[in-house]
Amino acid sequence: MDLRILNLTEENLALAARVLRSGGLIGLPTETVYGLAADAANEAAIERIYEAKGRPKFNPLIAHVSDIEMAQREGVFRPEALALVEAHWPGPLTVVVDVAPTGTVSKLARAGLDSVALRIPAHAIPINLVETFGGPLVAPSANPSGKISPTTLDHVMQDMGDKLDLIFNGGTCAAGIESTIIDARGERPALLRPGSLNPDWIEEIWPGLIRPDLNPAAPRSPGQLLRHYAPRAELRLNANAPEPGEAYLGFGPGAATLNLSERGDLDEAAKNLFSMLRELDQNYDRIAVAPIPTHGLGEGINDRLTRAAK
Repeated sequence: MDLRILNLTEENLALAARVLRSGGLIGLPTETVYGLAADAANEAAIERIYEAKGRPKFNPLIAHVSDIEMAQREGVFRPEALALVEAHWPGPLTVVVDVAPTGTVSKLARAGLDSVALRIPAHAIPINLVETFGGPLVAPSANPSGKISPTTLDHVMQDMGDKLDLIFNGGTCAAGIESTIIDARGERPALLRPGSLNPDWIEEIWPGLIRPDLNPAAPRSPGQLLRHYAPRAELRLNANAPEPGEAYLGFGPGAATLNLSERGDLDEAAKNLFSMLRELDQNYDRIAVAPIPTHGLGEGINDRLTRAAK
């Protein structure tokens, strides 16, 4: 049977909620990348996610919620963490907090940890689906573990079409790289994964952001594996020009095979990163990437490129 592609309607949300309650997997867009959604409390469905992605079970999943009240039923928020999410939710911010006594996100989804990663996406489809379903949904990126994340419906169909029960069409994702993840359990916020929320915006609400040393063998959140977001092709970073046989992924003015942003805009570069890597990966065995500034959103872009080049 062909995979059903859905648009956002009340009827389709009700259908998707029924599929989720029966342990099904649904592809859905967010503002960051497309996700592979399942009932966060259903361990059999979560097993399907790990199997479909080939994802190691020690790598925890993010649970998506529809409002702060649902988030507080799942996790314990210190006042600074609550102020942070009130400022940046819905949006590309994930916070890691202690599990609440009323939490429903399964231990398997949490990789056995006593913490839970929570987010409210800034996209109508996941918010409405969580509301219709009535509880949190885990939704890691809808691609094989470690490979380039999907930012369009076509990407998901190519990577995971045979693993899904339904998929929502949300066009191209606006942000293009995954959420910023903050450990919000301590007196100071800790950056576990740079992403599409500028770390400077964290500091404006909760000063003292720290960047702890992380152990890829024991992730405290998604996105910490040493090799991740990786194309088939070999990547060479911080290249001012291509070598013979290389495609050149540019940034800023100048000749390039593809250019993340000719005007040097980091938001545009983030939106284009995964789709352009996918396009070049189809036609080249070696890709040289121009230097990307490390400030602001550039920290998240460089994190993805560094892990992809391992």
